Amino acid sequence: MSTGPTTPVRRQILLVEDEPSLVLTLTDRLEAEGYRVISAGDGVTALEAASANALDLALLDVMLPGIDGFEVCRRLRQQGHELPILMLTARAELVDKVVGLKLGADDYLTKPFEMAELLARIEALLRRTGRHLAAGPSTLLLGQAKVDLLGATITRDGTETLLSSLELKLLRYLIEHRAEVLTRDRLLDEVWGYDTLPQSRTVDVHIASLRSKLERDPSHPEHIITVHGLGYKLVG
Repeated sequence: MSTGPTTPVRRQILLVEDEPSLVLTLTDRLEAEGYRVISAGDGVTALEAASANALDLALLDVMLPGIDGFEVCRRLRQQGHELPILMLTARAELVDKVVGLKLGADDYLTKPFEMAELLARIEALLRRTGRHLAAGPSTLLLGQAKVDLLGATITRDGTETLLSSLELKLLRYLIEHRAEVLTRDRLLDEVWGYDTLPQSRTVDVHIASLRSKLERDPSHPEHIITVHGLGYKLVG
């Protein structure tokens, strides 16, 4: 007996935002694109929702009542949630974005943003979730830093720091293409899965976050080198 076509499983997104009009706008558009949206207006509710639901991705605003988005991100990772986290922030300061990435966020988008770019980022993060990178050594030394690709950690001067899932993918790609000059466009395409976004500082922010964990002096990097006008390369 034929059971008919199966209904595709809808990806479930946690939207953490306290501005009602933006929640309504984003929910309507995301649901029109086929996603199921669970919304939370504060950090505590967001953490409860993450524990109670099987989520595929979180859109997390930084400025929230009570505990802010940075703390929500930190607690999600501390509790073992591995879903991609896309931070939404009105802050344009590089240091604020680096803080979010160091706490485990996978990407950020600065308000105001175009809906098309948000959708592209979401799709890329979801595609990347199941992407397998080429096999290679699980541990290696870069100068005085020990990189553990299986444990997703960098240990330097006796201190171990955890890599976010995207930092790990970026570092692994740099390692696999060691000594090659990698343009921002290539990194966006191969690591993020985006089409070229010429105005995006996403790559620069993640490189800065990686340097803060890997380099002896991040302001004078020895391993992740900037090739001015071209991109980055890994040496050492």
